[in-house]
Amino acid sequence: MFDKLVIIGVGLIGGSIALAARRAGLAHHIVGCGRASEALQEALKLGVIDATATPVAAVKDADFVLLAMPVGNMPQVMQDIAPHLPAHAIVTDAGSTKGDVISAARLHLADHLSRFVPAHPIAGAEKSGVTAARTELFDHKNVVLTPLPENDVDAVNLATEFWRACGANVSLMSPAQHDRIFAAVSHLPHVLAFALVEEISRRPNAEQLFGFAAGGFRDFSRIAGSSPEMWRDICLANHDAMLAEIDAYTARLNDIRRLIESNDGKQLMTVFEHARDARTAWAEKFNQK
Repeated sequence: MFDKLVIIGVGLIGGSIALAARRAGLAHHIVGCGRASEALQEALKLGVIDATATPVAAVKDADFVLLAMPVGNMPQVMQDIAPHLPAHAIVTDAGSTKGDVISAARLHLADHLSRFVPAHPIAGAEKSGVTAARTELFDHKNVVLTPLPENDVDAVNLATEFWRACGANVSLMSPAQHDRIFAAVSHLPHVLAFALVEEISRRPNAEQLFGFAAGGFRDFSRIAGSSPEMWRDICLANHDAMLAEIDAYTARLNDIRRLIESNDGKQLMTVFEHARDARTAWAEKFNQK
């Protein structure tokens, strides 16, 4: 599909996209860019990318550019590459928030907005870095595109076909709807996992507690092994939606606290049954274990 694919940020997501693109034959040449030279050399060694370059040098003759760095770093990268992008190049991103990324694009990629198609692949793992990258990471996973009014139709179509060729199912929605949805079902769960591990780890008997932690703690806390930098940026970027979700969860937790305090086993059972049934229905409908 493309002669040159440039991936800026060759970590778990960027590396997996490179591997999936290579499997699908989407690009003749894949160039990786990043802050850590050691990571880029590892990506070369693993065959994830074909070459490395600075973002400015890499994009000069690029056909497709993927921004896969933490969302907090995107404004500076956009500003750096903007003067050097070929007019035909498609630019997309893998950011978990869209409102802030689009604001940055309107500021720094104003002359290239017709070719910038915001995206969010709904796939990941608790481990980060290129060594965690997997060719099949996006297979049968959702990728959300939030096209802009300024987008060329062919740019949206090419971005859609790119992600589909990487194995993903593509959906379209507005940036605001995206940020509200993922604050609830992705960003909040990560914050809760980080908060639980942080609380346990700071207790005087933390070692004893961790020594007896088993499956429940492992399953709940798994995503606390994710990149702190990435999740810091996501929380700050999706500020308003995150605060609303934390407040809603706190209110629900306080409701459960009151039921326990008042020894209301009947109502507590009702809450737990409702939650269990909702979780079971979700798992069955969407083929989740």
